Amino acid sequence: MLIGCPKEIKPQEFRVGLTPAAAGEAIARGHSVIVETNAGIGAGFTDEDYVAIGATVLDTADEVFAKADMIVKVKEPQAVERKMLREGQLLFTYLHLAPDPEQTKDLLDSGCTAIAYETVTDRNGGLPLLAPMSEVAGRLAPQVGSWTLQKANGGRGVLMGGVPGVGPAKVVVIGGGVVGTHAAKIAAGMGADVTVLDRSLPRLRYLDDVFGGTFKNQYSTAAATAELITTADMVIGAVLIPGAAAPKLISREQLSTMKPGAVLVDVAIDQGGCFETSKATTHADPIYEVDGVMHYCVANMPGAVARTSTIALGNATMPFMLALAGKGWKQACADDEHLLNGLNVHAGKLTYAAVGEALGLDYISAQDALKI
Repeated sequence: MLIGCPKEIKPQEFRVGLTPAAAGEAIARGHSVIVETNAGIGAGFTDEDYVAIGATVLDTADEVFAKADMIVKVKEPQAVERKMLREGQLLFTYLHLAPDPEQTKDLLDSGCTAIAYETVTDRNGGLPLLAPMSEVAGRLAPQVGSWTLQKANGGRGVLMGGVPGVGPAKVVVIGGGVVGTHAAKIAAGMGADVTVLDRSLPRLRYLDDVFGGTFKNQYSTAAATAELITTADMVIGAVLIPGAAAPKLISREQLSTMKPGAVLVDVAIDQGGCFETSKATTHADPIYEVDGVMHYCVANMPGAVARTSTIALGNATMPFMLALAGKGWKQACADDEHLLNGLNVHAGKLTYAAVGEALGLDYISAQDALKI
């Protein structure tokens, strides 16, 4: 199979979909790899790195899209990229379709087959291709939140760990999954007073057993959230419903109950955000204020640490990429129900129920798509 990797063009996105190591693994198995020039430069990989393992470097994304059987990316294809997709072509990347009707329509119109990293599952019910970026985003959230909390950036001017005689920042993490756990670990490590909210009692027991008194946890209800945010210096939104739009857990009205200069960090922004007042921002212009509360809603947080993120993502996606290239997408998905769960679009049909329900579109099952 001819595997293509274009340069990411989303603003301030420095990751690359294919590391030289992954490209080398594909070439060793008899596949061909084409990479757009400077695709890996933001993550510290040069064109020479790709050439050294046998890949071909092309001058433009147009050439990569025109020639490749499978496109491997990081972020959802932007509008100009979607126009280059064609019928029968395989797209393997993050999609986050539920809050994005325009992208969904374009992918359906293209006739391509699109497999989304974020809905591929594993035997334990996890999301193995989302997990590494969730780990990165979770660990970044307190870091960027503490920066936003500084007075010069509009925040309350509170130091995460306080100092002797002055208490630490109060941090509320909504969601105790991968993002929330890593966010709580880092925030607590910075010395903050951290409370994690989650609706899963088994998950809360796990957090209590593993982390003990490192941070507190509490069962998540609307009343508990409403009470905790009134004293919080920072709230980190870390909720996830796989493939679906994120629920809105803090309303515009509730901002008036928060401290002036408090910070909301919405890690769920890729799925539409979990605060009513959230809107996607970029690393170039990451924060904005609503009713005295600062919002950090960068839609590609891991892109800030592009090398770490690229290598972590490549480690996770490579086995699936090799299966798709080696067997073809239909056989690979037929052999692996977890990879099949990643199928979101095929031949003009939507194949993921949560996206169809979020956007009010008709959909078929991924199993039925295998028959088309």
